[in-house]
Amino acid sequence: MLSDTAIPTLPSRDLDETIEFYSQLGFQVHFDPAPLNPYVILRRGTIELHFFQLLEIVPAESYGGCYLRVSDVDTLFSEFSEQCLPILGIPRLGTIEGKPWGMREFYVVDPSGNLIRVGQPIS
Repeated sequence: MLSDTAIPTLPSRDLDETIEFYSQLGFQVHFDPAPLNPYVILRRGTIELHFFQLLEIVPAESYGGCYLRVSDVDTLFSEFSEQCLPILGIPRLGTIEGKPWGMREFYVVDPSGNLIRVGQPIS
């Protein structure tokens, strides 16, 4: 039985660059119809992200983003940290921390400027 799911659709200035970046974070290409349609679906376990090509995007001005609620944010942060992403600029990896709204989270900014926040409830 299929459960209800929301899947973000995010802009990408360069789909090849997006695929390479997310592949380093453990995502795999699930569907890439290029060159017929500039769109790609990436998966990492149960996490699924969709990207459409938007050549005009300015990464520093992007409003693209989503929140991924996961079951083990610390392990995911550790695995992402192994890629030695910078902590400033674009792309970058933010630190992991507990938030006053009851979530433990970190963020990633991808090469197109999309802000991907990742977290889990603090128990």
